[in-house]
Amino acid sequence: MVRMLAAAIVGLASCATTLAASMTTVGNPTAAPWMDTTLAPERRADLLLAAMSFEQKAQQLTGDKPGIVPELPHCKGARHVTGIPALRIPTLRITNGPVGIGQNDCVGLDTPPRMAHIHGLHVDTALYSHASSARATAVPSAIGVAASFDPAVAAAFGELIGEEGSRLALHVFEAPGMNLARLPLAGRNFEYKGEDPYLAGVMSVAETRAVQGKGMIAMAKHYVGNEQEVNRGSMTERIDPQVLHELYLLPFRMAVKDGGIGAVMCSYNALNGAFSCENEEMLTEVLREQWGFQGYVQSDFFATRSTAKALLAGLDHEMPLPIFFARDRLREALDAGEIDIDDIDTALRRRYVQMFRFGVFDRPIRQRDIDFEDGGRRARAIGVQTAVLLQNGGALPLPRDARRVLLVGKASQVYAQQAVAGGSMVGKAMGSGGGSSDVVPHYTVAPVEGLRNVFAAIGNRDAAVRLALVDDANETATIDGAPASFGQVLSTAAGADAVVIMAGTVAEEGADRATFDDRAGTRLVARGDSLDWYAPTPNLISFVGGGNAGGNSRTIAMIDRLLAAASTTARPMHRKTALVLKDNAGVPIPARWLGDRGPAILEAWFPGQEDGHIVADLLLGVHNPSGKLPVTFPVEGEGFMESVSARQYPGIMDAHGVPHVEYSENLQIGYRWYDANGRRPAFDFGHGLSYTSFAIEEPRLHVPAGDDAAYRVEATVRNTGDRAGAEVVQVYLSVPSGAGLPQPPKRLVGFRKVPLAPGDGKRVAIDIDPAASHHPLSIWDASRETFVIPPGTYTVWVGNASDRVVRAGTFERRQ
Repeated sequence: MVRMLAAAIVGLASCATTLAASMTTVGNPTAAPWMDTTLAPERRADLLLAAMSFEQKAQQLTGDKPGIVPELPHCKGARHVTGIPALRIPTLRITNGPVGIGQNDCVGLDTPPRMAHIHGLHVDTALYSHASSARATAVPSAIGVAASFDPAVAAAFGELIGEEGSRLALHVFEAPGMNLARLPLAGRNFEYKGEDPYLAGVMSVAETRAVQGKGMIAMAKHYVGNEQEVNRGSMTERIDPQVLHELYLLPFRMAVKDGGIGAVMCSYNALNGAFSCENEEMLTEVLREQWGFQGYVQSDFFATRSTAKALLAGLDHEMPLPIFFARDRLREALDAGEIDIDDIDTALRRRYVQMFRFGVFDRPIRQRDIDFEDGGRRARAIGVQTAVLLQNGGALPLPRDARRVLLVGKASQVYAQQAVAGGSMVGKAMGSGGGSSDVVPHYTVAPVEGLRNVFAAIGNRDAAVRLALVDDANETATIDGAPASFGQVLSTAAGADAVVIMAGTVAEEGADRATFDDRAGTRLVARGDSLDWYAPTPNLISFVGGGNAGGNSRTIAMIDRLLAAASTTARPMHRKTALVLKDNAGVPIPARWLGDRGPAILEAWFPGQEDGHIVADLLLGVHNPSGKLPVTFPVEGEGFMESVSARQYPGIMDAHGVPHVEYSENLQIGYRWYDANGRRPAFDFGHGLSYTSFAIEEPRLHVPAGDDAAYRVEATVRNTGDRAGAEVVQVYLSVPSGAGLPQPPKRLVGFRKVPLAPGDGKRVAIDIDPAASHHPLSIWDASRETFVIPPGTYTVWVGNASDRVVRAGTFERRQ
């Protein structure tokens, strides 16, 4: 068998050599004028299209059946469009992975097949998500990158991903994800960038520029309204046009206007009467006519639902298989007069222009080695800037001379046992979950390993780090693998110099953190936004009576009992206990944990492969936490989810079994809902502490002479503590509602991260430009289909969190 496999590889390599040779011989500018690199991408695309037959054009409109990648005979792939050597068209290779190079069109030749019939095609579905996918760096989650409130961190994130993608001979990166964290239990919040559209837009623009700077095409997704996983393929949503433009479309607009993004992915859901991949209003009127988008639109996998309707609406590329854009269906549509060949040319031209723009035609498809050690260092450097210190009564940083450290977690949960990424499961290797976020790393660092390594690195080789794993009933446990009672865990914690508890809310594409009454997700039975709820397999829907029914880990009760233990050391339990959260988004916090009597709380999100080192660096003060919350953390029982109706989530089924979802909260999501309803959360959007202290002083608003000029907000930020650290100056604006929907009390319109040494200060200036792509002063006028600046009084606020701001000034705008 091994000899046969080797012979097959040699034969395929020979074919690849022949194919490369034929491409070289065909490739002089006279025979293939589109290969002239002195020509503009648009001209090159036109010349290529003029040389193509209908059959060639049809083949290029869709992804191909899974199989061996022609130019890479050692790879089986399911994410590519096979090239046409005679025309010098290379195979276009596409990778998933909003948090690193994930399912990347290259799994092992010996991958066991998993055959299925899909729309009449016999397909090996194992190649879409097998864990033998080419290895890459599993970076921290995108919501963590947003928590850095630093575009430079998003750029570092994008540069690492773009560099590794290029080394793996990939061309398209299906990210950044730009949907908003409307619901804290939505399964893919960790792939996105929080609840605020401006923050999501700024960070996505920085990521996009960095990825595309490495020669890959970035793809903004999921356009638009894909804020839940349950019923995503069948639901129809109703979102008010003003809400769409001011919230859910805004990050995409910024990616187009400011990021020059090359591609957009249309989502599964129907929006205001039309499915996203055949929604002419969204794909043509908004994306291209209003925003001037010059790139191409690709469907999410199997999200295409028609041939002529989708093509005419503005869909350019069907993935992953030739189904609705298959040759025979295209021919039928042509013969029926539903489309003409120019419509096919337009779709292909949009993609070819981007391929020429980013050099896809001009570089060979050849994989190069990835420097995994360097990738790990860079992931660690990103990760330490993403964590948010929520509260600290003195337990952090941990004492560097600690001798007895107890790490506590749940046996049924990954958080204290393994490095955590989206979809992580106990006992399973990272990258084996099957969702789009799965990255197969070269190595991972578990929490215990990370703590031991960092203690040793700072000179404490005597620290004994022990791991206690507690059962869901809080009765039995193990300590370093040996059977123990929960009482023994409490005794060990009481005698420890430091206690670190790890908990969280792991999630994955394919399911929300919730339990339903049936497989169809008809009725919500149990919310999963708390630390207690979990499903054994995060990417499968949890329903009553199913094999993946939601469980109760009783994590909150475990933490209560640990905090209530009688410490036998000099420090009381709450002063030596740190709770490390690894979350998909915001989680409800019990009111009794808040304040000086509660534990220190550090939100680390999903740190990726360097989890153990990242968290230990922060716990021990090797790095000072500087992140801010991109989502709101409610007080348990007092959050937005308590107000949500079935029509808002998961939707109401009609007589035909179609779920209907209404975004009836309108503009009031995230911190805007809490502000508008006078609710005080546990930790507000923008909140984040440090091991030092800061003061923001002398705020001032400079009002320009002309209406079109930028308003300048200034403030002085000072490091008033004894450690180096970084503070984020945040600017919010209260905007009149005009004739539209009620505006929230304030919206984020600017921020700046400022690193400072102890005792240092800096004067910071942040401009509010009325003409900026995010329209900071404007509201959407649906009747005129444009942004307008309403007349009235505008109030400018400056501070370091959405709930800790002072008035910088006001200004008036007239009609």
